[in-house]
Amino acid sequence: MRVLPAVTRHDGFAALVVRTDYADEQAWRDVAAALLEPWGDRPHDAHVHFVDDPAWAEATVDEVLAAVRADEDLAVVFLADRTALRAGDHALLAVTTLTREECVDDADYAQLTEYGSAFRTVPAGVHDVHANLSIGNLGFEEYAAWADDDPEGVYRSS
Repeated sequence: MRVLPAVTRHDGFAALVVRTDYADEQAWRDVAAALLEPWGDRPHDAHVHFVDDPAWAEATVDEVLAAVRADEDLAVVFLADRTALRAGDHALLAVTTLTREECVDDADYAQLTEYGSAFRTVPAGVHDVHANLSIGNLGFEEYAAWADDDPEGVYRSS
C-alpha cells in the first residue's frame, strides 16, 4: 500500500472530497460545481475541502483512510472515484472512518456497519451526510441503509 500525503488541515465544517480519478477533467468540474451548490431546504452555503492532486490517482479506499486517519473529528470522507465521474448522477463514494477499535465490541461494530462501511451519494447528499454525522444527529449506518433501499444503491438527498 502506498503512502499518500496526510490530510489534516481542513475546515471541520467542510465535507472532505478526495479525487482519485483523473481520466475526465470535465466530469470532475461538473462534480465540483455540483458540490459547491447551496444545499438543504433552507439553502446553506456549501463548504467543501477538495483534495485534487494527481498523487491521489487510483488511490484505494484503504489508502485514503490511512491518509485521513489523523483527523479525529472526521466521520466520513467522500471519494470522487472512477465510478462517480462516469455515472450520470456522479454519485460519490461515502466511506466511514469508523474502525473496530472505536467501538465497544464486535456487536457494536457489526450494528454500525450492518450495511457496509461505504455507500454512494449524489453530490447534493454529501452535505446532508457530512453535517448530520458531524453533529451526531444521524449515523452512517442510517444513510447506508437508505442507500441500500434505493434501486441503484445511492443515497439521494431530498
